[in-house]
Amino acid sequence: MSGNKHRITAGESPEIVQTSLAGAIGMGLMKGRFLRDARCECLNLLLTYDDGCKASCSYCGLSRNRAPVRTDTFIRVKWPTYTLPVIFGRLQSQVTPFRRACVSMVTHPRALDDTCTVIRKVKHHSDLPVSGLVSPSVMGGRQGFQRVFDAGADRVGIAIDAATPELFDRHRGKTVGGPHRWETYMKSFDHAVDVFGPFMVGVHLIVGLGETEEQMVSMIDRAHAMGVLTHLFSFFPERGCAMENHAQPPLGQYRRIQLARFLINENIAVRKEMSFSKEGKLMDFGVDIEPYVDLGVPFMTSGCPGNDGVMACNRPFGNERASDPIRNYPFLPDARDRHIIRKQLEPAHASPATE
Repeated sequence: MSGNKHRITAGESPEIVQTSLAGAIGMGLMKGRFLRDARCECLNLLLTYDDGCKASCSYCGLSRNRAPVRTDTFIRVKWPTYTLPVIFGRLQSQVTPFRRACVSMVTHPRALDDTCTVIRKVKHHSDLPVSGLVSPSVMGGRQGFQRVFDAGADRVGIAIDAATPELFDRHRGKTVGGPHRWETYMKSFDHAVDVFGPFMVGVHLIVGLGETEEQMVSMIDRAHAMGVLTHLFSFFPERGCAMENHAQPPLGQYRRIQLARFLINENIAVRKEMSFSKEGKLMDFGVDIEPYVDLGVPFMTSGCPGNDGVMACNRPFGNERASDPIRNYPFLPDARDRHIIRKQLEPAHASPATE
């Protein structure tokens, strides 16, 4: 496989980082192609340490409770490890599909220092805009966000993941022996918006951790009111994690949340105008949804944009196998895709397998 000679198995950040299989393919370091010729447009650089992440999140492939502590798989696919000179050499010597880079922390005492170091180096060796995906538990409050900004990041993401304090504690906090606290994460949004500006901050939310649709929509609406955009993910059971036998959320549920996220982030609708069943299922969006379903954009991957303002962090097939129904489209859904999406949105017309 192309690029094997560049892969390494020892060493730590900031000198080395992991990148997604999609990123490695985009740099020509590994061979591969994506279904329907999708392209990975954001280069994800993940910090890595011999003693791993210090968190113990129930659904995460980087959890310290997953064996081995250090692994080259995460979010369903391989994350090979390279030195920064190898990565920068590829960025400077060939045309790549990337329109943004994202430097991602793990929860580790050195993560803030090393994130800033890697961001500065990416800015020096490329013309890509850079996001920082940070762990509030090691940021030290507002000053940590200022350091990430001063290093050269123009945006920052915060992966709170769970939609309620109770679910956060169950999957990330005291219940699983983790260091994360809901209050720390919520306060971090204020710090991030103060430093980076309104809507230059993103929150990662994962559908399928046990929340109702009403709870997820309420969290998206709350984040938007704080000046924070939602980047949405669908739960995928990671082998070796506490939730490895937990089912993915039904497609209908995910489609409704995707559409609600788009409507709220684009200032088209608000939570108080939507209606829900007594079980918390989204029944009415408060607006005519047909123009937005036909647009297709709500069902694309949500993430940080490139310099042109168009979403760049498209994470091709990061939420599903290529053989499965696409949950986050890494490209604009075509007419056939939109026909399928309509069926998934309409419970009365959905099969038991999708609803």
